[in-house]
This record gives sequence, C-alpha cells and structure tokens, in this order.
Amino acid sequence: MRPPYVPQIRRYQDWLHRERGLVFDDYEALWRWSVADLAAFWQSVWDYFDLRSPTPHASVLSGPPMPLAKWFEGAQFNYAQQVLRHVDRAHAAGCPAVISRDEKGRHREMGWPELRRQVASMALHLQAQGLRPGDRVAAYLPNIPEAIVAFLATVSVGGVWSICAPDMGTAAVLDRFRQIEPKVLIACDGVTYGGRDFDRMDVVAEMRAALPSVRHLILHDHLGGARASAAATGEWTPMEQVTSRDDAQTATFEPVWLPFDHPLWIVYSSGTTGLPKPIVHGHGGSVIVALVLKNLHNDIGCSYDANSRGERFHWYSSTGWVMWNANVAGLLDGTTCCIYDGNPGGSKERPDWSVLWRFAAETGVTFFGAGAAFFANCMKSGLDLQDCGDLSAIRALGTTGSPLSEDAQRWGTAQFEKLGTPGIWWCNISGGTDFAGAFIGGNRELPLVPGEMQCRLLGCAVEAWNEAGEPVIGEVGELVCTQPIPSMPLYFWGDEGNKRYLSSYFDTYPGVWRHGDWLKITPAGGCIIYGRSDATINRHGLRMGTSELYSAVEALPEVLDSMVVDLEYLGRESYMPLFVVLRPGVSLDDAMKAKINGAIRTALSPRFVPNEIFQVAEIPRTLTGKKQELPVKKLLLGQPMEKVVNRDAMANPACMDWYAALARRLG
Repeated sequence: MRPPYVPQIRRYQDWLHRERGLVFDDYEALWRWSVADLAAFWQSVWDYFDLRSPTPHASVLSGPPMPLAKWFEGAQFNYAQQVLRHVDRAHAAGCPAVISRDEKGRHREMGWPELRRQVASMALHLQAQGLRPGDRVAAYLPNIPEAIVAFLATVSVGGVWSICAPDMGTAAVLDRFRQIEPKVLIACDGVTYGGRDFDRMDVVAEMRAALPSVRHLILHDHLGGARASAAATGEWTPMEQVTSRDDAQTATFEPVWLPFDHPLWIVYSSGTTGLPKPIVHGHGGSVIVALVLKNLHNDIGCSYDANSRGERFHWYSSTGWVMWNANVAGLLDGTTCCIYDGNPGGSKERPDWSVLWRFAAETGVTFFGAGAAFFANCMKSGLDLQDCGDLSAIRALGTTGSPLSEDAQRWGTAQFEKLGTPGIWWCNISGGTDFAGAFIGGNRELPLVPGEMQCRLLGCAVEAWNEAGEPVIGEVGELVCTQPIPSMPLYFWGDEGNKRYLSSYFDTYPGVWRHGDWLKITPAGGCIIYGRSDATINRHGLRMGTSELYSAVEALPEVLDSMVVDLEYLGRESYMPLFVVLRPGVSLDDAMKAKINGAIRTALSPRFVPNEIFQVAEIPRTLTGKKQELPVKKLLLGQPMEKVVNRDAMANPACMDWYAALARRLG
C-alpha cells in the first residue's frame, strides 16, 4: 500500500527540523524566518536540493544592498548541469524528459538519455562555430522540444540565451534582438496556430539582414518548407543535422562550470517608454529560486521520487512568456515537462477549449497550469471536463498572468468535484519576467480562499505599501520587496551605469523593489492582486510597453496621436481601449479600425489588438508633453477625477471631461 502523500513544503520543514533543529509553529513564522535571515534560508535551500559546485562559496550574501547584492560568491554553476544530473535516475525509473504535442496531433516523447545526447550534439556544434561564454544566441522558435534542446545546449557552453515567439511581429522581435547583438540565430520556417500555417521565412530573412552580428543560422524545418525557401536566408544549417551527432564526444560531454552569476538568459519586459528592457538573469540565482517556487510552493516533485507519484508538469505558454522558462524549469529536479504548441482555444472556425484538457488526460499531467484568462474562457464556453478524458492524475491547477476571478476558480473546483477530485488545489501565483519568479503563490497546507493567493513566498520580503511608504495589512497598496532575492536581474544588457535598471524598480523607493502591481495582504496572510499599478500593458500575462504599440499605430499617416490603457479588473475580464486622434477629414470607420488593428497585429502580436478603439479630439498630456496614461487608467477604473490628476499640471485639462464621461459609461 502506498504511504500517504507528504507535501513538498512539509518535507522541507521536516528536513529543517532534522538538519537544522528549526521548528516553526505555522507558515507565517517560517516565512518571517526566511526573510529575516536570508543567508540561513538560502543556504538551507542549497543544501536541501543538494546543489553542487566544484568550488565552495565564501558567503551566501554579500556586498551592498539591492540591487547590487552578490549571491554565493566563489561557487560555480550551470543550469544545464543541474538538469542533466537527473538523466540516469529518471531514465531508470522509466520517466520521459519531455512530452510534446501540437495542433496537428504530432505527439513526441523524448527520454532523458536522448535529451542529453541532443544537447551535447548541439553544444559541440555551437562551440565549433565559435560560440564562447558570454556570446548571445537568439531563438525564434515555438514551444517545441527543439527550443528546450537549443536552450540547454546554449547555456551548457556558457552562451546567453534569448527567445522570442514566432507570433511576434518583425519590429517587436528586432527591437529585442538588436539590443543584444547575437552571434547565432536559431529560427523556424513557420508556425501553426488556430488551424492555419504561417510561413516565417520572410521574417527570418529580414532578421538575418537586420542583425549583422549573426555569424551562423540554424533553421528548424517545422512546416516542411524550409528547404524550398532556404535561398531567402543565405547560408544555414538544419536543426536536425545539428542535433544528430552520436559519438564518443557526445557521450562524454559535460556542461562547463561557470561563475554562479554568469548570465543565463536575456528576457524582455517593457515599460511605458523606450525599447523593451533586456533583463539579464544568472545561472545560479535562476535555478535556486525556480526550485523554491516549483518544488516547495507549487508542490511539484521530481518524476522518479516515490513521494511525487510520477510528476508530469504542464503550464501552457508561448515561448514569449516567462512561463515557458518556468515550465522548462521542471527539468531542474527531474520532472517530466509536458508542452503544447498551438491555440488552446481551437480555431476561429471551430472554437474548442477542451484541447489542453484532452492533452493533459492523454499524457497523465499531474500539475496543470495556464493563464487566468484560459480558465475564464473554459467557463464561459460551457466546457464540461467530463467530456475531456481521464483527468484523475491532476493534483493541482496553477494560474497566473492576471487575477483569477472567484467565479472561474469556483467553476474549476466544481468541475473536478464532478470528476471525483473534491477540493482540487489551486496554486495561484503572481510574479514576473523581471525576476523570473513569483513573489506570491501557493502552499498546499494552507486554506484556499477563492479569489486569493495563499501566501507570500519563502525568501520574498513582500509588503503592500501605502502612499506614505508604510506597510499596510487589509488595504490595497504598492507591491514592494524590501530584501534581495537571488534571481533579481544582474543588470540590463547595455545599460550603462545601471541607470535604466535603477529607474525601472528603485526610483520610487530607493533600495526597495517596486514591482508595479496593486496588492492587498489579508490579516490571515492571503494575498490579492488587483492588476498593474503602472501603465504597462499586460495581456494574459504577456507584458508590452505602450511605446511599442504607439510606434506601430502612429506610423500610420492617418493617426496623429494615440494612447492605450489596460484595465485589469478583479473578477472581471480585462479591457484595453485605444484612443486615437486622426487627421482632419479622417473618420474612425470599420476600414480605419481594421487598418489600426492590422498595424498592431503585424508589428507586435494579435494578443495586443485592443478591445475597442475610440476617436478623440485630444490625448491628455502633462505640461512637459507626457501622455497621461496612468491618470486615465485610474479614472476608468472608477477613481474620482480630483484624486487622479492635477489639472494645473496639464497642457490640455479640458479634454479630461470626455474621459470622465467615458468612465461613467464604463462604470
């Protein structure tokens, strides 16, 4: 008879008692210790997960406070080394490394030895092409096994990884990749989404021409048309050739040891001005924080551990969202990574919100995660999970990206009740691309309250601050983190003097990370996120700077000015209106709306097409000419005019009357 399941966080606390003599009365006491004694907590994490380095670290935490804190100085690390150490044990237990499926029904399972072989083959190829530690590799790939192999191969030899999803427009991709000057480009010939194939060879050719730093192109033949169109890109090497090597060198290949803070990847998070921020995270910090989130808080163990019951981890994501990084992080402690490439809602002609559920049923997924909007769409569509196959393996549901409504959570709970899984555990998390982790999340041992997240994560000194910069309980305030965590950015690529880094997170409260979310911490320790406290667009978890959208819209000759705000309502569907000032004589008819939406779709992504477009006489601006996005956002969310804007500081205060009238209509 199998012994009762012991949650991962309980196993960690039992270890603390056994190995450190530490006993905590409740989670609040454990959390307070973890943020009061950072060195002891993070050293315990290192030891608990048996992290390894050929050289010892001199200290856990040293140097000045945020943002320049140093972690585990003297230690050496490699993300790929941590993944590949599980090959033999996971394979012996019969656990695959990656299970994948796409819209066309192509199903693949990759074993751990095959993952190691392909990673070694590609790593040796990259080294032969002159890739050295610190060189950047840019990838333009969908959520397929080849992306995971390319990532692990790149970082195994010290290359710095950066990926964009192929549903992003050329301008958005180049705004990112130009900044980092990649030496290698890995791309696909096209993608399938919503039942349609989209050729991307022209985009690849355009990227190749616009990125003079690229010396080598690797092309994945995803649609079957790459060879026919190869002339458009010049010299290139097929991905299939790059990963096919199987010899003595691949058999003995080992990832190189690197400094703990060696750059791992560059991810992008946009503010309201300027180019997307190229955020650099390190190997060691990303791994240690990912293990705390995935194992202790998401309660996902390794596949070959008897306590974990054969974990299969799925979090639906595109490669353009940091949840792709989070899903791949399942491999860090030997979990099977389950990925799906395609539209989770079927196609426009045949909507079908059962797609991911059927994938989960047929592959035995144990943890099923997606953006909050996915669960809301399943509920609205009237989906009955009883029609989706055997979902009995699912022990947990994960959400992030935007606040999950109480209705959607109750719907999912009721669905699993009908399936014979009463009290399904929801692991609702909130964090960000900025530090490749979560600040707030789940704890399987705490009570569940629909519409709330259960706790602040271990090691994360998160508080809600009022306008006076004071921590508050039971009130909505700015989400801040008052202590460093290991996965906070090393720096922004090309950011001289860390000026942009400091202004992005530390300009409001020097030495304290301001995240840009509205947060309420309940007296019981639960957390509620009310959406962004700044003007950044957040569409289903994917963030985009408003400046990128303006570049696309205002490039149209008919558009003189524009402004967009993203309204995230707790318990209501996100709503993003776009306001445009058009040239005299031009009206906002259907053709003009289609032209604007087309420009956004082409330059950025279909995800950022607005819910509604309004023609306005003026865009409200400050005396210095800055668009007043945040005041308009607050006004449309129901705050009174006198609290959101100082008319004396405006260049055109009279125009606010129109927006106030719109707020009354929307309210």
